[in-house]
Amino acid sequence: MSLIIKICGLKTPETLEAAIAAGADWVGFVFFAKSPRNVLLDEAKVLGQIVGSRAKKVALSVDADDAALADIEKALTPDLHQLHGHEAPERVAAIRARFGRPVIKAVGIAEAADLEAARAYETAADWLLLDAKPPKNAALPGGNGLPFDWQLLAGLDLQKPFMVSGGLDPSNVGEAIAISHPAGVDVSSGVEAAPGIKDPAKIRAFIEAARRAR
Repeated sequence: MSLIIKICGLKTPETLEAAIAAGADWVGFVFFAKSPRNVLLDEAKVLGQIVGSRAKKVALSVDADDAALADIEKALTPDLHQLHGHEAPERVAAIRARFGRPVIKAVGIAEAADLEAARAYETAADWLLLDAKPPKNAALPGGNGLPFDWQLLAGLDLQKPFMVSGGLDPSNVGEAIAISHPAGVDVSSGVEAAPGIKDPAKIRAFIEAARRAR
């Protein structure tokens, strides 16, 4: 299986086009009002139409209820749902069943014990996203630009494919891939000029570095 590269937190047609042109496999849209990468439903509809079938569309939500997820479905028609909150395995399975989409569950990693929390989602989710655990009192569950110790993932054997996220950028994604051997990598703040403002040159550099590493 070839490496999946996901560019998350896209907000504008220009940066979305840049990500697709550079070879992103998945493009992520954030539906979380506190995030500088948040998109409104009307904006998501336009962005989704731009993507078409050129990449997989991923809808990121945080502890969203069924009504909110239904609104996202109607606006974006995502290919996958990414759950980035405190959703329990039962909730993940229920969302997967209700909307009939593959689900990615993000799990914060700071130490080896956190990998056991990830294993709890192996039967409920289709993908696991192993992200840096946010600092205490952080306003955002992800996109904080912080890496974790990728050595924790060396030799990791999970039933489901996993992606690595957290603090990745063009300069370190190759090392993260070499150590953890993930099925995919996910970047947001690492390809930005400022919070929420994607940099097309950094997007291209990230994708090129990731492809070289694999």
